[in-house]
Amino acid sequence: MKRFVPLLVLALLVPHGAGSHPHIFVDTGMKVLVSEDGQLQAVEIIWAYDEFYSLLIFEDKGLDSDFDGTLTAEELAKLQGFDLAWSEGFQGDTYLTRGGEALALGAPEHLSTEVADGRITTRHRRVLTQPQAADGVVIKAYDPTYYTAYTLSGGLDVTGGCQGSVTPPNLDAAYTKVEELLYAMPADQAEEAYPEVGEAFADTVRLNCGA
Repeated sequence: MKRFVPLLVLALLVPHGAGSHPHIFVDTGMKVLVSEDGQLQAVEIIWAYDEFYSLLIFEDKGLDSDFDGTLTAEELAKLQGFDLAWSEGFQGDTYLTRGGEALALGAPEHLSTEVADGRITTRHRRVLTQPQAADGVVIKAYDPTYYTAYTLSGGLDVTGGCQGSVTPPNLDAAYTKVEELLYAMPADQAEEAYPEVGEAFADTVRLNCGA
C-alpha cells in the first residue's frame, strides 16, 4: 500500500509469511462521470474500509475515545482526507485504459468522509487530465502488490447515457498465478518482494456508450 499508512498501523500489520496478503480490505464503489456527448470526464471513488483497519486509524489518530464506533464532528474533521496523503508515484489504485493505453488522472479531490458502524468510508474524485471518449474504457481498482484488496461491492453508476458492465476476477487463475510466482522465489524473499498480482484479483469495469 503506497498511500499514507500510519506507523502504528504498519507496526500492527507486520506480515507473517507469504500467505498473509492482503492486509486491508476495501469495499469499493464508483461513479463514472460521462458528458452527454460521450466524453469521460472523471471518476468518483468510494472506499469503505474494513472494521479492523478503521480501528487502527482511530487509534493512530486518537479518535473514538469512548469506543462506540462513531465520531464527534470535531473528530470527524480530523479524519478528512487522511487517505489522500499519497506518496510520489502512487497511482491511487485506480487504473483506466482505452485500447490498451493508460489514461492519466489528476490529483484526488476529497468529497466526503463518514463513519458508521465502526467503519470509515471516504469518497474522492479523480478528473481525467484530458477528457476521452468513454466508449470502450476499462476501469480497474487494485493494489499491484495486493497489500490492499479492493472489491467492487459498493455499486457502479455511469452518467451520460453510457452503461458499465462488471466482470469479476477469475480467482482460480489468480491464486494459481500467486502460487507459481511465489514458488519461483526463495521463501525468505516472498514477503519483501511479494509479486505484483493485484490486477489478477480485480473486478473489470467496461464502459459501453453504443445505441
